[in-house]
Amino acid sequence: MELYHGSSSTVEFPEIRKTKYTKDFSWGFYCTNNYEQARKWADRKSDVGVVNVYSYEENTDLSIIRFKEMTDEWLDFIGKCRAGFVHEYDIVEGPMADDTIWNFVNDFLAGTISRNAFWELAAFKRPTHQISFHTIRALNCITFLRGEKIHD
Repeated sequence: MELYHGSSSTVEFPEIRKTKYTKDFSWGFYCTNNYEQARKWADRKSDVGVVNVYSYEENTDLSIIRFKEMTDEWLDFIGKCRAGFVHEYDIVEGPMADDTIWNFVNDFLAGTISRNAFWELAAFKRPTHQISFHTIRALNCITFLRGEKIHD
């Protein structure tokens, strides 16, 4: 399976970096199976922009959690991760809380809206896919194929 990572540069050797802010599934190296989503990530980061392409082969010995769709479990998990929770999974896969959905998540976490209100607001949103790699063993599942510049 091919996965894509949008960046401002070619990422032949992916890394897991601790940054100021955590993402949906905590700190990790994030990819998607949606080329256009990776292109958007790459485009917003620089004038150059690169979609990095990887082959992915799952290792069933790793600890993997998958959220097939937005559920209460998914909502609670990303809420904890965005608050700094560090989980023990090697790989996490599931829907991405894009800007619109993330605004609803923030409102829910802040207590501004109820869980039911979150689901009513999110009901017609179609989140994109993300898969995040959280350990060196997980990163060994992906192999760099090429970097595609999206601007001349």
